[in-house]
Amino acid sequence: MSPTPLPPEPGLTPDELVARAEALVPALVERQAETEKRTYYAEDTHKLFTDSGFYRILVPRRYGGYEFGLDTFMRVAMTLARGCPSTGWMFCLGAGHALIAATIFDESAQHELFRDGNFICPLVIGPGGTAERTAEGEWLLNGTWSYGSGAPYATHFAGIAIASGAQGNAPHPVLFVAPRDRWTRLDDWGNLLGLRGSGSHSVTFDNATIPDHFVIESDLNSIDVTSGTPGLALHGNPQYSAAPLSAMCIEGASLAVGMAQGALDAYADLMRTKTTLGPIVVPRLEDPDFQRWYGQAAGQIAAAEAATLGAIRKWDEACAQGPFTPDKDLRIALVCREAAELAWRAVDDIIFPTAGTSSAVRAGERIERVWRDMSTGHSHVGFAVVLTTVVARGLAQIELAA
Repeated sequence: MSPTPLPPEPGLTPDELVARAEALVPALVERQAETEKRTYYAEDTHKLFTDSGFYRILVPRRYGGYEFGLDTFMRVAMTLARGCPSTGWMFCLGAGHALIAATIFDESAQHELFRDGNFICPLVIGPGGTAERTAEGEWLLNGTWSYGSGAPYATHFAGIAIASGAQGNAPHPVLFVAPRDRWTRLDDWGNLLGLRGSGSHSVTFDNATIPDHFVIESDLNSIDVTSGTPGLALHGNPQYSAAPLSAMCIEGASLAVGMAQGALDAYADLMRTKTTLGPIVVPRLEDPDFQRWYGQAAGQIAAAEAATLGAIRKWDEACAQGPFTPDKDLRIALVCREAAELAWRAVDDIIFPTAGTSSAVRAGERIERVWRDMSTGHSHVGFAVVLTTVVARGLAQIELAA
């Protein structure tokens, strides 16, 4: 194998990466409207992310990545979402899946997936099409997969397809990853209530072939990591040994917290610049009710952040101790669900209704946009349905089994 390539800035630290994200927040706030109109963040923003090393945070060192921890990546994603929820969502759900790819695919696949160092790969876990084996041993993909967050600048796409059963076996799901030249991005995003700039376009495959090592014959959440993973064996780093569900839920919680922090920033600006309506008109900053509302919201958001960071620590511990068992995976996922719910409640119950119609309801205002974006994220089937039903039941079944 060729010598391990160095990342562009070998001495770059996690704190420097987070500082770079923080420096971008004011510009991201200013560009929210154009991001929504375009339906994804601008090309110069993408270049800034590339040059800043954001897309290499979770890529293994042996392929020119920084191989920093999940905490570093989530701190960056949370910060970007604080400036622009759509931008944070698009970045996180594109670049974050380097962790999963480096965990579950074998060396032959990873050598191709990460050959350019930067890795952006939307992942759709709902089946959207079919996969058929060819006579040459490759796979033929057909179909359309919706909600491919991160698609505009993606280097790859991953999804679940249904493969027909061979030799009389029943059809079954397969997980695949495909390079950018194998699929087409559709211009079909931007008409939802929120997250209009998240680049969550559909992608379509038309008789596209991919090699066998880009396919795992399982759905994502059925992959067993308890006996080890290709990524752990290849890289020797425990962070590449985890089950995928909890890491994906940490993404959602981190984004929810970042969005709520952005809403609180906007609320603080209103506290400094707006007055009460009466009967005694005073600056909101001096009004006891606004002070109480701000404090309540700030406390809830801080608690949501603490829960999210705690979930990341538990995730790190589970990786380091091994094996990463299903009960650990489900428990961390449920903590993330509660963190996201707490962040949402701070915005929906306190910040949005008390900010005032001219500041919260009028189209284009920052709080209005954050509320729309968080409302859309809150309706995501993973958080709204799966975590509250399948995952909650699953944890009880494991922990209460005789």
